[in-house]
Amino acid sequence: MFGIGFPELLLILAVALLVFGPKRLPELARTLGRVVGRVRAASRGFQREIEREMRDVDPFGAGPSPPAPPVPPPSAAPPPGPEAGSDNAPSGEKGP
Repeated sequence: MFGIGFPELLLILAVALLVFGPKRLPELARTLGRVVGRVRAASRGFQREIEREMRDVDPFGAGPSPPAPPVPPPSAAPPPGPEAGSDNAPSGEKGP
């Protein structure tokens, strides 16, 4: 955490105790904890937003991917099939 070891942390706490006094130190610690929590929450939100934007952009940097082409509506015509007069049309009769 920022390259601060245990001896440095003890020195910082001792100086804070001398500067602010024993009565205000718990209040300052709570306030500092709230501020650190809000900063962490803001950084997580910022990181999520950056990741979301990165997913929306294509890998070649051309911007957001284009929307999918529209699907044409189904037609009312029947599907193509063998006609009654063609050679390969099924007939109900056997042989000539």
